[in-house]
Order: sequence, then C-alpha cells, then structure tokens
Amino acid sequence: MLSDKNITYKQFGLQAILIEWPAIINDEIFEDILVFKTKLLKRHSSKIVDVIQGYNSLTLVYNSLVSNFNEEVEALQTIYKTNSEPLKQVNLVWEIPVCYDLQFGIDLQEIALQSSLKVEEVIELHTNSIYKVYFIGFLPGFLYLGGLNEQLYFDRKPNPRLRVPKGAVAIGGKQTGIYPNISSGGWNIIGNTPIDFFDIEKENPCFAKPGDFIRFKAVSLKEYNEIVVQIKQNKYELINTLHHA
Repeated sequence: MLSDKNITYKQFGLQAILIEWPAIINDEIFEDILVFKTKLLKRHSSKIVDVIQGYNSLTLVYNSLVSNFNEEVEALQTIYKTNSEPLKQVNLVWEIPVCYDLQFGIDLQEIALQSSLKVEEVIELHTNSIYKVYFIGFLPGFLYLGGLNEQLYFDRKPNPRLRVPKGAVAIGGKQTGIYPNISSGGWNIIGNTPIDFFDIEKENPCFAKPGDFIRFKAVSLKEYNEIVVQIKQNKYELINTLHHA
C-alpha cells in the first residue's frame, strides 16, 4: 500500500468523489488502486452505485448527495488504511489476432518512417510485448493497455478522424489499444482485429478485465478473413492462458 499522503480527494459534482494518485503509469499504483477498489466495494457498497477506475484514479458515484465532504473523506481514508488480504484475482493472457496489412494499418508507414524503422520492425515490436489491461473506458470494451515499447511512442494525430473502424488497433502516445466499435478517434491506426471486445448479449460483455494481459499475434489477410468467417459461424475460440507473475 502506498502512503495515503500520495492520494488526494476532490468533490466531483454533488454525488461523486474523485480520488487521485500520482499521475504516472506503474504497477504499484495500479495494485494500490485495485486493492482500495476491492475494499470500497466490500465495505462501502451500500453508499456507492458505481466505481470508475482510471490509470491514476477512482471516481466514486454515490447513491445520494455527498452532504459532508470532509466527513466522507475521513471515512474513505479509514477504509484505505484497513488491512486486507492480498488480491487473489486470476489474470489471463489473451491472444488477439491482428492483421497489419496496409489496407488496415493506414498509419503504419508513417510511424515506421518517423521512427526510422521498417514496417516489419514496427509490427515485430508491437507483437513482441505483452500489455497489461489497466482499465476499461472511453468506449465500452476499450482497453487501456500499458507496456508499449518506447520505440513506438507516437503522438496522437493533430486532427482526430471522425470515423475509426471497429477493431482498429492503434497507438496513442505511450499506449496502444483497440477500438471496439466505430468511433471518432485520434490514435494512429496500425492494424485491425476481427475480435469483438464488447458484446451486450453476453453475460460478461467484455472478456478482459483490469489486471489481465493482451498479446497481439500478427496474422495474414487470408487468416484474418478466415477468422471473420469463423466468428460469424460461432466457431472461433479466443485463446487465453494463465498469467504467471
């Protein structure tokens, strides 16, 4: 557990409190947020209707007005300091097929050019890493992934596209991610996956959770199209393995 001096509490409208950690992405802060979130859901759930997790924050949405902010913060700080058992969450590594063909990877050549790399080297760097799921947001099923190779850090586009296709695999700053549905977006698109990341018809609409990992696997255009057919026929089985810390 980090020192509670590293954490700040802010009123966030009439029915919410924003809890913030230092604005860096690392595993220690991620674990601290996850442990605190678990404690809150266990000990404070009667007052909270939603807990929204970010890289460095938790937003607590209350079921009524937060009438005494200072008193509520003291209650939260007490919960934070309580002892807890280590998290026993089972984390999986999900293998996601990605086609990096240039018809999908419309920014791939630009990234390669400005990084002084070959397109093949960009693909190799992107598929060689394993990415932690820090949280889900922006769109339902949009995974915020940490672990991008520094050689692939690339600024967001100055003018976002109005229509990014479903399944687009992209790079934005120090992150990589997948657009689960058609959306506007300013990240640099390097490929596409046929995998659905959000299906409202399923009991668990998004198969991955914070703490899981993503590994991208490069597939040819032919393999991509075969997977599309298999998904339509409900014959495609997504591969996952147990993650060992």
